Amino acid sequence: MQDLNKINQNLPLNAVEIPPTAPNADTVTALKKESGRVVGYQLSSGEVLAKDEAVSRARQGGIAGVGISNRKGNEYLKSIPDDTEDNNLGNLPAV
Repeated sequence: MQDLNKINQNLPLNAVEIPPTAPNADTVTALKKESGRVVGYQLSSGEVLAKDEAVSRARQGGIAGVGISNRKGNEYLKSIPDDTEDNNLGNLPAV
């Protein structure tokens, strides 16, 4: 896993909150969409969480590889910025 302090130094202030991750954390495997908008996330366990539930789980360390971002008061999961696009949430399939 990348050094989170190094990642945080490269981000604009407050752009992404990167919570610590538990050793047994799930990963996001698909996006739940309605009318083209992300409304939830499918996890590697098969569980599908609404957006707010996923944000809460990520804050508790239960989802690896994501940060929490905020747009106009709405929190959502965001891929941790790195040099690869293959692991970006936007590249995942929809369910």
